[in-house]
Amino acid sequence: MIETIDEIPSTNGALLARLGRGEAVAEGHWLVADRQSAGRGRAGRTWSDGFGNFMGSTMVGLRASDPLPQTLALVAGLAVHDAVACVAPGINGIVLKWPNDLLSGDAKLAGILLERHGDAVVVGIGVNLAQAPDVPGRQTVSLAGLGYPVSRDLFAAVLAERFADALIRWHLGEWPVLRAQWLARALPSGTLVSVKDRDHGEIIGAFAGIDDNGVALLRLADGAVRAIHAGDIEMVGSHASGG
Repeated sequence: MIETIDEIPSTNGALLARLGRGEAVAEGHWLVADRQSAGRGRAGRTWSDGFGNFMGSTMVGLRASDPLPQTLALVAGLAVHDAVACVAPGINGIVLKWPNDLLSGDAKLAGILLERHGDAVVVGIGVNLAQAPDVPGRQTVSLAGLGYPVSRDLFAAVLAERFADALIRWHLGEWPVLRAQWLARALPSGTLVSVKDRDHGEIIGAFAGIDDNGVALLRLADGAVRAIHAGDIEMVGSHASGG
């Protein structure tokens, strides 16, 4: 079910509030807004909205047999990538960047935010369909700007279908297959990237994929491979990661 609303501070915030009040929120239910007045992204960043863009959230109920919850961000990214490829046939150069962005070239096209409440995870997704927000120091792009005008409601229906399919497979333990599919759509191995580490400052290395738990791997100049459990990867010489 896709529930639409004219304007709301945050679709993620609304679903988290429902969960906090003990209201039933079913998997497969999406809350989609025309506008967000207080949308947010990772690390408390503002999640810029734009009329005609997709701004929506859904809920995943965690089960004891599920893969690690941290892999859900990558599963959501896979669904977003495949939804974009479906509504924009022939589009080239779209890649997933760990852990939560979809890029077109060096510009951000979509972002994902996961927030947990008990045994539930709210997955928020923003996709620049009609407008590319103006983010100082960062490149952004919209599907319309790439020559693929797509209605918000059509995209919402396709994304809901793709996400439901990926989520069923995730619940059934198909994370290894989903991981391989994510890697096939990700930044090429060897791409020079940087990440800010809380203990060691900025680390620069070549992207070396993700491990079995969805953790990013960087190959350093000395050949060592370092696992990156948290933080945002940036392509060196680019501001592509977006907010």
